[in-house]
Amino acid sequence: MVAPAWLWIVFTVIGAAAQTARTAMQRELIETLGTIGATHVRFLFGLPFSLLFLALIAIVSPDPLPAPNATALAWIGGGALSQVAATALMLAAMRERSFIVTTALAKVEPVWVAFASAAFLHEPLTAPMMATIAVATLGVLLMSWPRASHGGRAPSLQSALLGLGAGALFGFAAIGYRGGIGALGGPSFLTAATVALAIALAFQTAVLSAYLAVRDRQTLVAIARAWRPSLFAGFMGALASQFWFLAFALQSAALVRTVALVEILFALFVSRRIFDQRLGGREALGILLLVAGVAALLNTV
Repeated sequence: MVAPAWLWIVFTVIGAAAQTARTAMQRELIETLGTIGATHVRFLFGLPFSLLFLALIAIVSPDPLPAPNATALAWIGGGALSQVAATALMLAAMRERSFIVTTALAKVEPVWVAFASAAFLHEPLTAPMMATIAVATLGVLLMSWPRASHGGRAPSLQSALLGLGAGALFGFAAIGYRGGIGALGGPSFLTAATVALAIALAFQTAVLSAYLAVRDRQTLVAIARAWRPSLFAGFMGALASQFWFLAFALQSAALVRTVALVEILFALFVSRRIFDQRLGGREALGILLLVAGVAALLNTV
């Protein structure tokens, strides 16, 4: 199956919009389910939808489904674990900072991807890359530097570090998924991406379910009671991931994650209309610098 050259951009934008809706619902679930519980719902309730997507594609596509191999499973498994940890860190950061700022901090992930490429793939950082990294870093500092509260005390930088850690792990997840889809191969990007998604969600669901069954069974009970909002979060998470994986099947993780910065615009809308949160001038400037720096960085690679 030959896809139009621009199709991955459409997939990425749709995935970003669906992910914003999923993250907003997960944020609301933190109060009742906790960070781990809210993280788990996107996988637990997303898995049935990913299997439904796979069944539909198997029915309508003439191409056979690719058989998983050890290399593909290793890539996808690594990406799945990174995504679990990244989601938990991002939701934890949202306990202290606004929806839009936390989303922006997590979106520093393309910078981490560039550094990982330099470290592990031996791709040197050029002077333009270093300059754009400096711009993006300045944006992060503007957003995360503590402001004095009404009581005169500055908040902790913990939430900023959590957001940055989430961005790094999301970057590793993107690399893992891109590598896993490529290792699956097959005649169709559609089938390879959908099989990879089903494997990832099955792995994530098994790992977190086992963890909660051993360490916190009450959270599993709470998740079952909150099945209605969790079902929506799971569907939007599976939908977002389906389009992310389709984009990864067609284009490099770096370019996909660059276009994915449009999620910040969606998050800004959600932050203002749903959570009634406002940006300070410094945070707004930081977001602009972060987006400009990351986009410029990836235009140089």
